[in-house]
Amino acid sequence: MGWLKGQVALVTGGGSGIGRAVVKRFLDEGAEGVGVFVRNPDHVAQLTEEHGDKVVVHAGDVRSPADNDAIVTKTVARWGKLDTLVGNAGVWDFMTGIEKLSIEQVAESFVEVFGVNVLAYALAARAAAAHLRKSRGSMIFTLSNSAFHAGGGGPLYVASKHAGLGLIRQLAYDFAPDVRVNGVAPGATMTPLRGPVSLGKNERRLSDIKGFEENIAASTPLKFVAQPHEHTGHYVLLASKENSRATTAHVIHSDGGWDIRPLR
Repeated sequence: MGWLKGQVALVTGGGSGIGRAVVKRFLDEGAEGVGVFVRNPDHVAQLTEEHGDKVVVHAGDVRSPADNDAIVTKTVARWGKLDTLVGNAGVWDFMTGIEKLSIEQVAESFVEVFGVNVLAYALAARAAAAHLRKSRGSMIFTLSNSAFHAGGGGPLYVASKHAGLGLIRQLAYDFAPDVRVNGVAPGATMTPLRGPVSLGKNERRLSDIKGFEENIAASTPLKFVAQPHEHTGHYVLLASKENSRATTAHVIHSDGGWDIRPLR
């Protein structure tokens, strides 16, 4: 019946990419229901059509305290509890260096990138905290190999992912022993991850970069670029109360072996 039988989860950034794949995998693993926080209102109907009454979907801004409260409230109202929070919404800066930006753009982009990649995780954690303590559940946050290495983005993105790692560790400390807090750090993945509005890259997608798949595959020891669903087993493992009871403040790397890549 699956590792998550009877559990209720909430996934932010669940409209596409890794987040959407996690929603499907959790339901396949027996989850009773999943609350899904999306940015694009079109994804509300799409997810509802795909999963029916097993999902409740809210469209909004992950940087909004009210929207975070709203999806938690809707999820708990539907199923009466919350077992796992997956913080997954993100934005990538398309390797934009500081010197390519005006000083005003640095300030604007910092607010946007850290707002989506860090603040949104903190808001989701706060909104879900009481329910997760009650269920002795877990939080799982999507990081990146850029949480551990330079070169996977510009300085604002890389700094935001390092900040996310610190957030996981401190939340794990603060919420122990009631709630486990962990992360998954994917490497480059074929997703429609967008860039910041402040950089004029909000309509540009990671997966649209010319030669992206071939170049990344050539640079990783496993020689392929992951599809979103290929990361989802890690989220299932960390959400499982039976199989990860002793795991907190840990990040699973799912990056094709980035640590052992040859130096060029």
